[in-house]
Amino acid sequence: MEVDYQNIKVIGFDADDTLWVNETYFREAEEEAGRLLSHYETPNKIDQELFKMEIKNLPTYGYGVKGFILSMVELAIELSNGKVSNEIIAKMLQIGKDMINKPIELLDGVEEVLKVLSKDYRLIVATKGDLLDQERKLEKSGLLQYFHHIEVLSEKQEVNYNKLLRHLDIKPSEFLMVGNSLKSDILPLINIGAEAIHVPFHTTWQHEKVAKNETNGAEYRTVENLNEILNYFKS
Repeated sequence: MEVDYQNIKVIGFDADDTLWVNETYFREAEEEAGRLLSHYETPNKIDQELFKMEIKNLPTYGYGVKGFILSMVELAIELSNGKVSNEIIAKMLQIGKDMINKPIELLDGVEEVLKVLSKDYRLIVATKGDLLDQERKLEKSGLLQYFHHIEVLSEKQEVNYNKLLRHLDIKPSEFLMVGNSLKSDILPLINIGAEAIHVPFHTTWQHEKVAKNETNGAEYRTVENLNEILNYFKS
């Protein structure tokens, strides 16, 4: 696929699972929830019901660890008919604290890519999740020096991106987004006339999955790791 990035002036990066590991910790937490609630349901059923609870609660809690744990606690109460022990609830709360306090594990090549691109382009972070948690992770990552702007969005839809680009006085044709989620980081940008590069992560939250027939023929580049995008830019 031939894509010309000569008009690009600003490059946006997703954070979770694009710059550092994130979703892996949610999968581990889901497995732990299955063990904690195994007295009430099978692990597979618990996993399904937890996902449904998260989606139901998204309008209230938004994205991130805190909403995830609150949904886990609510599910525990529901599955146990209100009989879940304080000990199990305490363990769930601890799972959340452990997730929040995880050290930042940068993905391969992240700092090298940012260091190179920041010489010639304005770089921004456009991510979603809990504001406090994302600010904490960015601070711990040691990457803040490379970014001109940080934006934590409640959603990543066309309207959100359009608003962000207007705020930063960026034309869609001058903007490139890099991220791991087709649903959140790629398709909305293509739809508003920007460019996008997809960097898949090995695990994807069910809510972010997109089938091939849902891409509507959108043209975007896919790379296997972040380092590859340097091949398409002349420093």
